[in-house]
Amino acid sequence: MEIRKAGLADLESLVPLFDGYRQFYRKPSDIEAVRNFLHQRISREESVIYLAWNDINKAMGFVQLYPSFSSVSMKRLWVLNDLYVASAYRRQKVGQRLIEQARELAAQTSASALMLETEVSNEHAQQLYEKLGFEKSIDYYVYYLRI
Repeated sequence: MEIRKAGLADLESLVPLFDGYRQFYRKPSDIEAVRNFLHQRISREESVIYLAWNDINKAMGFVQLYPSFSSVSMKRLWVLNDLYVASAYRRQKVGQRLIEQARELAAQTSASALMLETEVSNEHAQQLYEKLGFEKSIDYYVYYLRI
C-alpha cells in the first residue's frame, strides 16, 4: 500500500471514492458535482487529500483535511473532514494508514490537533479513531446553524 497526496492528475481515481463516501452518508450520486467540488479544492489548495493505492495502482480510499486555526493555542489545526475506504478494501488497515498520514501532516505543520466528527451510529469508525488515540470530547458541544 502506498499513500500519496492527491493532485489534479488523480481526480478520476478520487471521484468514484468521494461519490461512494457521499452515498454512505445518504446523499444521491452526482459524479459531475463531485468532480467539480474536488477540482476546486485541489486546484485552489483549499484542502489536502491523501489517496491509498494498492500494488496494482488502484485507489482504495482517501482522507481529506481542511486547514484551520486554534485561537486559544495560537496554532494551526487540521479538520479531518472525510475518511473513506471502498468496501472491497475495508479491514485491511487502509483507514488506519490514511489517518497516520494525516497525523504526520499535522506534525509536519506544527498543528495543535487533528479534529474530526462522525455520526453517533458510525461505531466502526469510532473504534478506529479511539484505537489511534483520538479522544471523544466531553468538554464541548458541537452546534450547527444550517443555512
